[in-house]
Amino acid sequence: MKDQPSPIRETDDDARKLARVLLRSARHAALAVLDPETGFPFASRVLLATDIDGVPVILVSRLSAHTKALANDPRASLLTGEPGKGDPLAYGRLTTQCLVEPVERGHAFHERIRTRFLERHDKAKLYIDFPDFLFFRLNPKQASLNGGFGRAYRLEGNDLIIQSPANEAIAATAADAVRDLVERHPDVAERLATRLKVPESGSWRICGIDPAGFDIISGDFLLRYEFETLAVDSDHICSNISKIAYSIP
Repeated sequence: MKDQPSPIRETDDDARKLARVLLRSARHAALAVLDPETGFPFASRVLLATDIDGVPVILVSRLSAHTKALANDPRASLLTGEPGKGDPLAYGRLTTQCLVEPVERGHAFHERIRTRFLERHDKAKLYIDFPDFLFFRLNPKQASLNGGFGRAYRLEGNDLIIQSPANEAIAATAADAVRDLVERHPDVAERLATRLKVPESGSWRICGIDPAGFDIISGDFLLRYEFETLAVDSDHICSNISKIAYSIP
């Protein structure tokens, strides 16, 4: 009897890029944890953002079932990827297995994560500082990408992380760099939206930058753009953004 061909394709750069975009463009995700009392998987929906290194971040209440589960066992799984019209299984989705770490107030990353989270989820300002809420970073360990029918791949956690020595420096200057860019070019986000052919919506704005790319948002729509190579500093990122927005098609 002949061996059946493996349904898993060889992971290439296109697959890695698709996986990164599916993870970094998600505003929410399905989170699965292990129930500490029964051991059964427990799934719920969470809001999602990313830290400067591309690691996904969630904000949760300490009173929730999934937070209690994560305190008992730090293993978790995220499902990202939005279906469109027609068969939902024809659209890409990514399952990312993670080990979580809490980011309490006073943690070195807390203010940075808080700022980046609010850039995506401005309504979270109503409860983000409640004492029973905290952030978790979900460090990817491995992932399974389904890019549509017949396009299955396995990825390592490092495929999803921005491994750049410039991460911290860019994080420290990101807000000022974007503000300066918008002051010089007030229409930059709208120009990006036009060039990248995003869905028609209200006004767009840049809601995050990192060495690997940038995010623009309008209402419920968020678009992630990945650079071809990692940027070396915030000025480099803004230069890349300007070239995309204003270069001749």
